[in-house]
Amino acid sequence: SILMQRRLFLYNFRNLRKAKGRRETYLCYVVKRRDSATSCSLDFGYLRNQMGCHVEVLFLRYIAAWDLDPGRCYRITWFTSWSPCYDCAQHIANFLRSYPNLTLRIFMARLYFCEDRKAEPEGLRRLHKAGAQIAIMTFKDFFYCWNTFVENREQTFKGWEGLHENSVHLARKLRRILLPLYEVDDLRDAFKILGL
Repeated sequence: SILMQRRLFLYNFRNLRKAKGRRETYLCYVVKRRDSATSCSLDFGYLRNQMGCHVEVLFLRYIAAWDLDPGRCYRITWFTSWSPCYDCAQHIANFLRSYPNLTLRIFMARLYFCEDRKAEPEGLRRLHKAGAQIAIMTFKDFFYCWNTFVENREQTFKGWEGLHENSVHLARKLRRILLPLYEVDDLRDAFKILGL
């Protein structure tokens, strides 16, 4: 099926602060071609990690096989259960540099941080600098995914307890990550001056 089962979506996209046991990344996507003021939807669906290959890399391989027309503009929107790891962020940034006629928006349910490396924030910053628009999913985004990618049997999306609070918390965390480093240093200096 092109649509995701309800239980898969609700389990994997729940924006918990600590999401233990959720090891797979799911990626819902929409690909559109922009023609002046209008856009034409070309494809939509969802993918998940496969053995030995992260879902972001799978999608990049998929879209690269399309042989996109360099004279046209394309917009890709992702809704992911986890933010990209450092390596995937590098792959995505390189891909965007190779396709200047393509824009990518990524809405993430949760932020992924590998315990061993602590490199993911730098990966997100590089991805942002490469032109990707990245944000945390809000109720509106979960609602859109439910209606677009989920086999919902016409049931209305009902948010879970803590959805809004967790979105706000994660959005603040992402905003701190994406702040230019000089602004972070300025904030640290200001806190020191205030004795905080």
